[in-house]
Amino acid sequence: MEQFTGDLSLVTCLILIAVAFAAGFISAIAGGGGIITLPALLWAGVPPLDALGTNKFQSVFGTLSSAINFFQKGHLDLRPLWPGLLAAIVGSALGTWSVTRLGGEQLQTLLPILLIAIALYFMFSPRISDIDARPRMSNGLFNLLVGGGIGFYGGFFGPGMGSIYALAFAALLGYNMRKATAHTKPLVLATNATSMFIFMAGGHLLLWLAIGMSAAQFVGARLGSNLVISRGARLIKPVIILATIAVAIKLLLEP
Repeated sequence: MEQFTGDLSLVTCLILIAVAFAAGFISAIAGGGGIITLPALLWAGVPPLDALGTNKFQSVFGTLSSAINFFQKGHLDLRPLWPGLLAAIVGSALGTWSVTRLGGEQLQTLLPILLIAIALYFMFSPRISDIDARPRMSNGLFNLLVGGGIGFYGGFFGPGMGSIYALAFAALLGYNMRKATAHTKPLVLATNATSMFIFMAGGHLLLWLAIGMSAAQFVGARLGSNLVISRGARLIKPVIILATIAVAIKLLLEP
């Protein structure tokens, strides 16, 4: 499994672990932690496929931490999510399989536009608040289309997935921002875990580094999800706007 033969210094590993803590904290609030950790792994000289596998592994534990916290404090109801979780698993498996065989150039071109549109929606929509709104889609259709569709995207590419899920819950099911953010976590977890197992099966994982980063993600995500619970839309809305715009700019600037 540990295929990378390059030596990462202790200082480099500690930096990556610190980055994972920050990513877990931010991702628990607004998603997008992978856009922090993946470039850091590549900067450290980790080969791309090993970086993707290691990134998925550590992000799973950050998402798990925030999901457990939301569930324990009564902000997450898993019962209506099961069909969506299954759809996300299938979508993620298909997306991860596809990305190993296809290029993502067209998606990379379209994604910044999508993320900027999401940021503008969060900025101006009255539905993004601490109050539930009227749903615009049934739970069944939402689970199939959103769970499966974003699951495929998460397995295929991934940046901004948490923000897109949160937008879907708020805009289509009328969830308030605490509830939308909480219910995003199991779907992100299912998507990333499925992709992680496929990368692990291919041997693309730096196990000991992934374990250290996972522990840091777990702690950071716990602290971030506590802030979501205590501050709601006042915190989530501006952080999602900034995070989605930052991801869009980064993708636009990449060659």
